[in-house]
Amino acid sequence: MNAKSGLCVFLTYALAALAWTASGPLVAETPSPAADLLHRERPDMPPGTPATESGPSAPVERGPFISRQVNVTADQQNIAADAANEPSIAVDPTDPRRLVIGWRQFNTIASNFRQAGYGYSVDAGQTWQTGIIEPGIFRSDPVLNISPAGVFYYLSLRTSPGFACDLFRSLDGGQSWSARLPAFGGDKAWLTVDRTGGIAHGYLYQAWSPNAACCGNNTFTRSTNGGTSWLSPVSIPQTPIFGTLAVGPDGEVYVPGIRAPGNLGEFLIAKSLDAQFAIASPTFTTTPVNLGGAMVYSTGPNPAGLLGQVTVVCDTSAGPRRGWVYLLCSVDPPGSDPLDVNFIRSTDGGQTWSAPMRLSTDPPASNAWQWFGTMSIAPDGRLDVVWNDTRADPNGLLTRLYYRSSSDGGTTWSAETVLTPAYHPHLGWPQQNKLGDYYDMVSDNVGASLAYAATFHGEQDVYYLRIGDYDCNGNGVPDAADIAGGTATDLNGNGLPDDCDRLGDADCSGTIDAADVSTFIFRLLDPIAYDEFMLHCPPLRTDINGDGSVDGEDIEPFVGLIILP
Repeated sequence: MNAKSGLCVFLTYALAALAWTASGPLVAETPSPAADLLHRERPDMPPGTPATESGPSAPVERGPFISRQVNVTADQQNIAADAANEPSIAVDPTDPRRLVIGWRQFNTIASNFRQAGYGYSVDAGQTWQTGIIEPGIFRSDPVLNISPAGVFYYLSLRTSPGFACDLFRSLDGGQSWSARLPAFGGDKAWLTVDRTGGIAHGYLYQAWSPNAACCGNNTFTRSTNGGTSWLSPVSIPQTPIFGTLAVGPDGEVYVPGIRAPGNLGEFLIAKSLDAQFAIASPTFTTTPVNLGGAMVYSTGPNPAGLLGQVTVVCDTSAGPRRGWVYLLCSVDPPGSDPLDVNFIRSTDGGQTWSAPMRLSTDPPASNAWQWFGTMSIAPDGRLDVVWNDTRADPNGLLTRLYYRSSSDGGTTWSAETVLTPAYHPHLGWPQQNKLGDYYDMVSDNVGASLAYAATFHGEQDVYYLRIGDYDCNGNGVPDAADIAGGTATDLNGNGLPDDCDRLGDADCSGTIDAADVSTFIFRLLDPIAYDEFMLHCPPLRTDINGDGSVDGEDIEPFVGLIILP
């Protein structure tokens, strides 16, 4: 099926779903068969017996770029015959070593039943520990984010008793999760958090598609208390769907997408100036934008899913491009080229937009698919973009991951860089012929952290890839430069500054001191016990005694574990 016929298939389903979405009541409901077919979010199979066979999961390397599998066993082994896709990532702003990735977990490719898989890392993505939120419950469309204070959020779509989302929170870096918090929502929901330091600092915003959702055409909500409760959903003019969200430097909220129920060539961006006010019911102004093509669904490398969604980011830095807004999407342009990654920007808060810029440099006639275009922005305004690319395969299937960045607001871009070996996206389908609908990326001032799905083991797995340098102490300086310049020490020579090295900082005090030196004896005498102790080190910020705050009383139980103080 080519891109044009894929559009026809999507429109056929989407128009059939229009009757359901036009007047849906503000209650959870079951969509029509047409909408159900379109979104395929139905628990039509039992979970199946989890796969138990495992094997080595060696890092996947392409030049200096190392991808590490996330959906692994406790000893970092691959699980054969399971599947994981549609990953989303969050990075702790208070401790960049702490990462959490969520995904759709299929226990076996023999079943379409999926659950809320997650993995957390305390060592900047080198190793991962994994689990499932609410095992045995059908869940999909995971989206992760994090509060300014380091509380991880996991938003997840459920289908029973009706299409809606639940929010889960983690106070210990993703190791454990709260009970579900009902959050309205629906299919293809996205979540963002205000971290601008303004009056809405910490507010959560969520938008979704009405085609399989809680509340008809009311598709936007807000939480002012960390997801404990949510505003009754409100509508957005023309209902943009299939796009991420962003918060601007003055608290403005952006929601892009295509016009519902599925007008693939009609791109929009909605803006709210009052969503940041807790006493206000948010209102939006919606503007059409030209991304140089149409969104694509159910064709080519991803026969049962989207080939990309609209990504929006906003520059919140204090630099000259503060307030600029950027959009990116994989689109089908006019002509024979099946799919490109196109970029546009606005320098006036979304009122006017630049002409579309094509970011891939392959000849348009190469029959290459640039799919799952994904963009993130660093605190200093640098733009990072990745996409899947089939240009090396004349059949348009074998896929490699590409990367470009811009430090001048998208005027110029770095040369294209290939990040991974090629993989075949049609391997390991879990009774659902797609690799999910999106990837996710978080940027900082020295690089970017990417969560993506691929089939390097002949099955669908989730991977973590660090693009660029590491900055484990979050000071904006690459770790190697910190150590080489003498602004940080590396006593154990492992390449990590000691002020963020959990193996060097044995007592978790935040510094390398005499108390840490004495534990080296402990490490030599009983390395297994020491490793177990160190696994307990990261959650010292947990409220152990339940007094509502994290303080010295919470730390003492762990300090007492040091055998040789």
